[in-house]
Amino acid sequence: MSTLSGEVFYPDPAFATHADDEALRAAAAADPEGFWAARAAELGWYKPWDKVLDRSNAPFFKWFTGGSTNIVYNCIDRHLTGPYKNKLALIWVGENGVDQQTYSYFSLNREVTRMANIIKAMGVGKGDKVTIYLPRIPEVIFAMLACAKLGAVHSVIFAGFSADALQDRISDSESKLVITADGSWVNGGIFKLKDIVDEALRFSPSVENVIVVKRTGHEVVMDPLRDHWYHDLTALPIAKGNCPTEPMDAEDTLFILYTSGSTGKPKAILHTHGGYMVGTYTTLKYTFDIRDEDRWWCTADPGWITGHSYLVYGPLLNGATSFMFEGGPTYPYPNRWWQLIEYHGITTLYTAPTAIRLLMRFGDAWPNRHDLSSLRLLGSVGEPINPEAWHWFHQVIGRGKCPIMDTWWQTETGMFQICPTPSMPLKPGSGGKPFFGQEAEILDEQGNVVADGEEGFLVLKNPWPAMLRTLYNDDARYVQTYWSKYPGKYLAGDSARRDADGYFWVIGRTDDVIKVSGHRLGSAEVESALVSHPAVAEAAAIGLPHDIKGNSIHVFVVLKMGIEPTPLLAEELRKHVSIHLSPIAKPDAIDFTEKLPKTRSGKIMRRVLKARAQGLDEGDLTTLES
Repeated sequence: MSTLSGEVFYPDPAFATHADDEALRAAAAADPEGFWAARAAELGWYKPWDKVLDRSNAPFFKWFTGGSTNIVYNCIDRHLTGPYKNKLALIWVGENGVDQQTYSYFSLNREVTRMANIIKAMGVGKGDKVTIYLPRIPEVIFAMLACAKLGAVHSVIFAGFSADALQDRISDSESKLVITADGSWVNGGIFKLKDIVDEALRFSPSVENVIVVKRTGHEVVMDPLRDHWYHDLTALPIAKGNCPTEPMDAEDTLFILYTSGSTGKPKAILHTHGGYMVGTYTTLKYTFDIRDEDRWWCTADPGWITGHSYLVYGPLLNGATSFMFEGGPTYPYPNRWWQLIEYHGITTLYTAPTAIRLLMRFGDAWPNRHDLSSLRLLGSVGEPINPEAWHWFHQVIGRGKCPIMDTWWQTETGMFQICPTPSMPLKPGSGGKPFFGQEAEILDEQGNVVADGEEGFLVLKNPWPAMLRTLYNDDARYVQTYWSKYPGKYLAGDSARRDADGYFWVIGRTDDVIKVSGHRLGSAEVESALVSHPAVAEAAAIGLPHDIKGNSIHVFVVLKMGIEPTPLLAEELRKHVSIHLSPIAKPDAIDFTEKLPKTRSGKIMRRVLKARAQGLDEGDLTTLES
């Protein structure tokens, strides 16, 4: 087969036939609404829907209108009267490898119900916002599901963001309750989460209560009128008894999730119960061929969309056993993941190219000392995977027998959009084809479809169930960001190309968002953190290619008059960004400059800075101010 990549890997016959997948793809293309209705019918509904897709107020599409359900009913409740009642729903291992907990669907229901009763007793009900700022411990899953059970809207914040970033998100959502922990274990040390929450809540008047999970056991300050230890609450009568799962309209809000944008203000993506439920259930089922005997490990943090969709909701909707590990891949040694796969019999590993490249650097000896034969499928998420990393993942970790499901999707899409199935021929570096019922195109600036092999703007042509409904409290920005450039088509914000076989190759972001180790960071957020330092007048942040992280953050700083640039100041600014945004946003390099290249209208020309940093041609400068 002639392809742009020059190589194709064909699947093992043990997986379903390619013809079956192509037949389903063709049927979904002919009748997308029929395809999604059939998938929705596999789940439980309190009341059936009247209409599968309502296009009457595009681009504010609605799915399964008139239907009533609750994602927790389908994640837990419906499993309690069938064969999955005593099946393991969650296996959790702490960073030290000693702390371990397991939960069947029956015991998971007990924990979620207890958490829901506590939250309900604090006056949280349908539509109220709850901020969850927890590490990768079971309570983060209990909290998410408890909120959904009650009809409350959860806003999970990655437990690595600073007090400033946390405060912005709490205030914007007007959360009534924050659920956090005393701290988290990070590479053997304590990250003091409660201290960060205390700092953030100095300017967050909407918060009435804080629930604190004891994880590290170090001493923290507890406000007697606001803060409550979770272990104390679980012993009270308010935690006892049943808590009914609230019937929700299919279009009721399930969660908001903040993601970095091209402005300094993070945008909150809004997802709903019905469509998000159907989309995550279906995409995980078909893309990863979920089976009853599987042990599924998505390494993502619940603070990101991958954790929401494919660590928490997707596996539970499918009645799967989900594995969660508190720590990272290299502490205390770079075989930690391979130990866990061997010991727990993990069958599917879904992770980011950043982690794959990091582990590659330690060589083949670490994974080769472990029995990884339980693996049958591998997955990649967060950014395009380079062919070298793909080959290593396939040959060394998958032993040459595990297909790699390279998935492209976004916080906004909620579910896979471009991905293979296990029976498809695979091309290293390509995400495959659009998922069943979806169509994608590559367009030029004017909206024309480009020729195969040419780079352009990636757009999605069809609405899909798990799509964002809007940006929280900002309908205008939703329309402007995603639907204005090519009316009727969703603008992904990524550049891509399509080959002659219909495979899509995503290249990277076209907007001012930097992906570092799979985390989306807005250029403007990094710049705002820098400008908050008293020595900085202006700043510009760009992403540059990095062998491990995918992108490194390189910033250009204009200092205020009279302040001299020094290596000591550069290090101080790096620490300042770490404190005021996040350690993952700490710049790798800082260049002090007299001025920034701008257009005559005042917009920073980041492409010029990228070219300058890489020693490349700076291109057309006719719009540059003199």
